[in-house]
Amino acid sequence: MAIFIANIECELREVLLRDKPAQMLQLSPKGTVPVLQLKDRVIDESIEIIEWVLKNEQIFVDELNSDQEHETNTLINLFDGDFKFNLDRYKYSQRYEEQNPDQHRKICLDILSKIDDQIEGKYFFGDNIQKIDICILPFIRQFRIADIKWFDNLDQISNVKKYLNNFLNSDLLENIMHKYKKWEEGDSPQNFPYKPIES
Repeated sequence: MAIFIANIECELREVLLRDKPAQMLQLSPKGTVPVLQLKDRVIDESIEIIEWVLKNEQIFVDELNSDQEHETNTLINLFDGDFKFNLDRYKYSQRYEEQNPDQHRKICLDILSKIDDQIEGKYFFGDNIQKIDICILPFIRQFRIADIKWFDNLDQISNVKKYLNNFLNSDLLENIMHKYKKWEEGDSPQNFPYKPIES
């Protein structure tokens, strides 16, 4: 999302994690995505890619106050830590046989309940997208995907559901989730984004 919003064009190589190409593992032996290859280095953590974009491009419209900056950092750490930890054990419970998926789902729901009354508009801090949105919305989307019917019938996180629904119906998500052909050695380059963002 950060790369798309910043109108940075790059070559995209779509991979299957069950069939990781050797070239990807040479760049990043840990074998996770995303992996961003720059001229001088490789970045293989999502938050570090976002920070790289923010260092090079001014992509967000509004300046946040100090309280909002603090809240941004606190919630990004919470979602990248506790929320993701419990989401994995809920969504992929078959991988964690000794874990109780309902308990991990409850912890995620408790986190969402705590932020529900903090959401101020279409996005977390109002009508313009910010760093916090591109960092936490993917986690909330994955939480819903784990059990869509259950999530959609929840009553206690109405603001979170509206927040997520705006994202699910956005041009932004449509563009970044475009279906790409799996990359094979020798393929012609595929460009990202496939459709430039409208200025």
